[in-house]
Amino acid sequence: MSFHPLMVYDSQHFHKSERARLDEGGAFLFTPERRAKLDDMLTKYPPDQKRSAVLGALYLVQDQVGYLTASGMRHVASILDMTPAEVEDVATYYVMFFREPVGKYVLQVCRTLSCALNGAERVTEALSAKLGIKVGETDPSGMFTLLEFECLGACDRAPIVMVNNEHWHERVRPEDAGRLIDEIKAKGEGAFNGCYLKVER
Repeated sequence: MSFHPLMVYDSQHFHKSERARLDEGGAFLFTPERRAKLDDMLTKYPPDQKRSAVLGALYLVQDQVGYLTASGMRHVASILDMTPAEVEDVATYYVMFFREPVGKYVLQVCRTLSCALNGAERVTEALSAKLGIKVGETDPSGMFTLLEFECLGACDRAPIVMVNNEHWHERVRPEDAGRLIDEIKAKGEGAFNGCYLKVER
């Protein structure tokens, strides 16, 4: 008699990973300007610590392609002396990296406590209705992708909508969501009211 459970290894009981393969994308090389930025980043670390620049390198890939591709991550791995799996582990851990094509404007609605208490869910619903898409989808024009994010750190200005990991629109009300979309179409980045804590350099 054994206290160990009987392990059944067949197709009905075997656990299948939910991890999806990343889009291969086309052959990838950094543009000269982006490679120069990465080389400058690398000067900030000891030569044996090149992998410390992996976040910056991934941002450069995303900036160039619009999202992270498998070929882009392999290129980063070759420069930073990492395995592709190590680079992918970093890329899939952080929410600010997009692993599939997204719209020109990625609307990231904070849904954590302060924003939730101030109506973030209704903001998301209003944006969804205006764009005709669900969270995680891109509108047919390819201009907008709608996502929900965790705390963006501006609880006193809730609800917050961050756009493209960079631009802020604070104190968004559900009734203003449609107008925000129209203003983005008309003014682009000029539509955002910005983070009031941002210090100009």
